[in-house]
Amino acid sequence: MASVETAAEHERILREIESTDTNCIGPTLRSVYDGQEHGLFMAKLDARIRNHDREIEKMCNHHFQGFVDSITELLKVRGEAQKLKSQVTETNRSIQGDGKELMSSMEELRQCRVQQRNIATTVDKLTHCLPVLEMYRRLQEQMDAKRYYPALRTSEQLEQTCLPRAGQYRFCTIMAENLPKLRTQIRDTAMTQLKDFLESIRKHSDKIGETAIRQAQLQRSLDSSTQPGVVVGRRPGKQPAAGRVTQSNGQVDRLELDSGVLDLGDEEETDQVTGAQDLVDFSPVYRCLHIYTVLGLRDVFENYYRKQRRKQARLVLQPHSNMHETLEGYRRYFNQIVGFFVVEDHVLHTTQGLVNRAYVEELWELALSKIVAALRTHSSYCDDPDLVLDLKNLIVLFADTLQGYGFPVSQLFDMLLEMREQYGEILLKRWNVTFRQVLDQDNFSPIPVSTEQEYRHYTSQFPLQDPELEKLPFPKKLPFSEFVPKVYSQLKEFIYACLKYSEDLHLSSTEVDDMIRKSTNLLLTRTLSNCLHYAIKKKNVGLAELVQVIINTTHLEQSCHFMEEFISNITNVPSDTANATKLYGTSTFKDARHAAEAEIYTGLNAKIDQFLQLADYDWMAGVPSGAAPAPSDYLLDLVAFLKSTFSVFTNLPGAPVEHAILPGKVAQTACMSACKHISTSLMQLLLDPEVKQISMGALHQLNADVDECEGFARAGPVAGFQGDTLLLAFSDLRQPNSPQKYGNLHQHENK
Repeated sequence: MASVETAAEHERILREIESTDTNCIGPTLRSVYDGQEHGLFMAKLDARIRNHDREIEKMCNHHFQGFVDSITELLKVRGEAQKLKSQVTETNRSIQGDGKELMSSMEELRQCRVQQRNIATTVDKLTHCLPVLEMYRRLQEQMDAKRYYPALRTSEQLEQTCLPRAGQYRFCTIMAENLPKLRTQIRDTAMTQLKDFLESIRKHSDKIGETAIRQAQLQRSLDSSTQPGVVVGRRPGKQPAAGRVTQSNGQVDRLELDSGVLDLGDEEETDQVTGAQDLVDFSPVYRCLHIYTVLGLRDVFENYYRKQRRKQARLVLQPHSNMHETLEGYRRYFNQIVGFFVVEDHVLHTTQGLVNRAYVEELWELALSKIVAALRTHSSYCDDPDLVLDLKNLIVLFADTLQGYGFPVSQLFDMLLEMREQYGEILLKRWNVTFRQVLDQDNFSPIPVSTEQEYRHYTSQFPLQDPELEKLPFPKKLPFSEFVPKVYSQLKEFIYACLKYSEDLHLSSTEVDDMIRKSTNLLLTRTLSNCLHYAIKKKNVGLAELVQVIINTTHLEQSCHFMEEFISNITNVPSDTANATKLYGTSTFKDARHAAEAEIYTGLNAKIDQFLQLADYDWMAGVPSGAAPAPSDYLLDLVAFLKSTFSVFTNLPGAPVEHAILPGKVAQTACMSACKHISTSLMQLLLDPEVKQISMGALHQLNADVDECEGFARAGPVAGFQGDTLLLAFSDLRQPNSPQKYGNLHQHENK
């Protein structure tokens, strides 16, 4: 049983060796050597080899005849092949001999074709290189002619189009290396020109602003339909060229790019006013903007331009410390500001985005705040109303000019309304000096007129309406002194001065009327009133002057409604308009008249006191024998003074005519006040505590003095008293009711 299995295993191994690649039979052979039947397997292997040898032999025998036939045929073919080889060799020799001339011709043809190809290549390369060289030559010419923007365009075209087509040549490499240097040179040159331009317009901004303001001033004086060629402000249709050229004497000269401002020498001779923008050559700005745009540096240029202009704005907006001293200082300040913003407005409308509306408005807001602050500060130093008025007109013209360029200027007009209060205060100070000069120079006497011409001269200055005075023959006298027409004229001048300030402020007639009336009221109630009281209270003012002041203020009071009409006429606002401010002239002159009246009473009483100081009663005098004693000398002088005074100032018969006539009520009050003061003073003398005893002689003397006073009262020194009203002033002396009086008399009787 074991032998059968071994034989089967050996058979399997043999089949495996026959069917398996010889590289993989190692494990199979190892299994044979590892077994115990190695010899048996070797015998079986030999048997199998022999079997295969027999099969190979059978197969060789089967195919041997075919092999022999093939060898035989091959030998025959070899002979034929030798013949063919000889024929081919001969044919090749013949062909080689015949093809030498053809090969020579073909070589010549090849050389010719190579030359043609080289020529075509050369022509093609030259076709690409010549434009490069031509363009580079044009670039150099443009650089030499300082035409930088075209040069930049040429370099861009050269670099992007021509050089890539030309190929990698040494001169192309050199050109490519030089192009960045040329761009840098162009950029630096353009920036230098821009800096020169900025410096130039900074220096000449006052000239530009002066021209713009002159345009605005001319436009204000012309109707909208006249001179259509003159336009104030921006001219939308006009775009300045980047390289303006002027022609003179047959020669073409390019304007100096570093100046920025053209020559104004012949400007006055032209019929058409040169635009403010025409004074400036903006080509450096446009050129630099285009160059930086092409270089891709537009943002850098915009930032630089705006930064530099902001710095210039701060310099322009910084006023000189002595600007307030003259109007020329203000004018130069305004011209520079207008010139600055005219340039910015033109750049805004002629460039795309270099400056925008927001940037310009921001600059203007900054400028406006600084302008208002500077004007408030410097105008506060001014005490000359003419300079303030000129400054106001200059500010209005400045505001109108910038408004013509689209800048909001409402804050400037608001500031002018604030300055109006300052202007009013300065006017009040000037008119205070004027009124005092008028009062100091006045002679406080009625104005004598000898001819109709003189009469009309004064009545044209003051609205005098007195039919009775007009009927009197010449020469005659006006009731008031020179003070009245001068003051009335000065009031009108003050109103005109207030009106001048309100012009061109875009105020309504009602606002102008209200402003004038309020200012006039301040003049009346504060300035003129103080001057009148100063004149009244001044030392050494006589009764004649005080009487004339009363007459003057009475006529000025009566003229107040004429002043109301005068204001209404110049403002076209009726005086009876609702909420219209009324003039306080009536109360002002009435208060001054009352002060003068009080001063008359006080002065008259002071004069009486001077006479009473001369009283020297002998209170222990004896009773005179015979006739009653005569009045005291001092009292006779006092009564004579009073008679003379009241006769002069009440136009009694025989009174001189060189003094003013005291109004009746004032005269009555003055007379009554004088009598009462005399009565009171005599009573005080009688009741003086130092007088211990009074004799009958003294009483008789006092009685004589009182009789003299009563005689003066009965004589009617002033018309208008009813009955014995004036005598009542001395009634207390006739009817003593004081215990002290009775005590003194009792002491005398006991003695």
